[in-house]
Amino acid sequence: MRYRREFFRQIIHAAGIVFVILAGYLGSLPMVALSLAAALMGEVIFQLDRRFTLPFFSYVLRSCRRDDTERGFIYYFLGMALTYALFGFNISVASASVIILTLGDSLSTIIGKEYGSHPLPFNPDKSIEGSAAFLLAGFLGALFFLDPLTALTGAIAGMLVEAYTPVEDNITIPIGAGAVMLLLVH
Repeated sequence: MRYRREFFRQIIHAAGIVFVILAGYLGSLPMVALSLAAALMGEVIFQLDRRFTLPFFSYVLRSCRRDDTERGFIYYFLGMALTYALFGFNISVASASVIILTLGDSLSTIIGKEYGSHPLPFNPDKSIEGSAAFLLAGFLGALFFLDPLTALTGAIAGMLVEAYTPVEDNITIPIGAGAVMLLLVH
């Protein structure tokens, strides 16, 4: 695989599925608190890693970050916290939104980097292959929580946000997907 570092990074990203599983047991308010705690812990570890070598954490951070200032994992947890805060009254929509982020974003990067050869219109940095992987993975993941039409619509919304958002997609993907799916379930 040409993109070993990115592959490792996206596997860690996809491991966030553990949070979705926990949400089924804990509910939305504890998930907001847990996500915020993870973001805070991530920032503390990030800052310590800049000054010291931390067993295990430094290896993981240095093996998968794109540059020395990247904080995507912190935005990932903040996006999750916002998603459970905004949509937690419908835990199915909240969890489907997070799973669309977790699986869709990971697979789109892996497939897009490895196999992407057809650039998206208006964004040549992204590929049709990566977006198709996002759509498929997001849809299949969301099906565990919602009916097929809602899951597909959420996956399409997430895919479009991932492809065209000018800001941090770890926050905008679950919010965009959740807002669209919420319109369909109410």
